[in-house]
Amino acid sequence: MKTFLSSYAAALVILLFLDAIWLSIMGKNFYRPQLGSLMAQEFNWVAAILFYLIYALGLTGLVLYPLLQATGCPMKSLWMGALFGLSAYATYDLTNLATLKNWPLLVVIVDLAWGTILTGASSFATFILIKHILKLA
Repeated sequence: MKTFLSSYAAALVILLFLDAIWLSIMGKNFYRPQLGSLMAQEFNWVAAILFYLIYALGLTGLVLYPLLQATGCPMKSLWMGALFGLSAYATYDLTNLATLKNWPLLVVIVDLAWGTILTGASSFATFILIKHILKLA
């Protein structure tokens, strides 16, 4: 349980940190010009918090914890995290592309790349951190 909770907390903090940097730069410079009137005027903090809590839980439960239990290697955490990120971000972006009028293809491409990089890097950093802190074999 200690490994799972530590991994979850670390993944959550790392995801939030990296995504905050990305969104602070790309929000006004990329997303607002691309999405225009599709973007909400007011930020929905409850939805954002729920997303990060659930996303970090999925990353921990499906990627990090199984690899830490099996004493997997850091590179496996990188590519499995990247695959998880690609899958999750594809669910959102490709569904929007399929169902919403004027959803920009460029947003899909950038988001898929970012979700893959964000989640792969977060998975890798969390794996290394938890192995070091908990001194797992």
